Amino acid sequence: MPTLTLTPAAAKFIERMVRFGGGEHCGFRLVVSPGGCSGLNSEFSVEAAPQAGDEVVELAGLRLFLPAASAALLDGASVDFADTATSTGLVFQTRSGGCGCSSAPGPQPEVAVVGLEALARRPAPGRES
Repeated sequence: MPTLTLTPAAAKFIERMVRFGGGEHCGFRLVVSPGGCSGLNSEFSVEAAPQAGDEVVELAGLRLFLPAASAALLDGASVDFADTATSTGLVFQTRSGGCGCSSAPGPQPEVAVVGLEALARRPAPGRES
């Protein structure tokens, strides 16, 4: 199971997304993949249950559903929520190394921002559209 930290702002955001996206019985599915020099590519959705192969991580009273590859990328990461004039969404601070290109001299923390537009619109359980 990955070691993952949620800031209070991230926990509040995730809790609201789950509450409005399906209710407290649901979980927050977070899919993260390598994104080259820009950091990480991410998307999230509110799901009634984890998908096959997802790890279920419980933090701050929330259930996160992480595919195995995402769990590995987020091991040791801190997840925050930022709302600025230029972007709104989750921000990830990871321990992984730089992108490997010559402009990155050694391991550096990666930062990726996931905007609200990444949220997949899905009907709540029992409310098919």
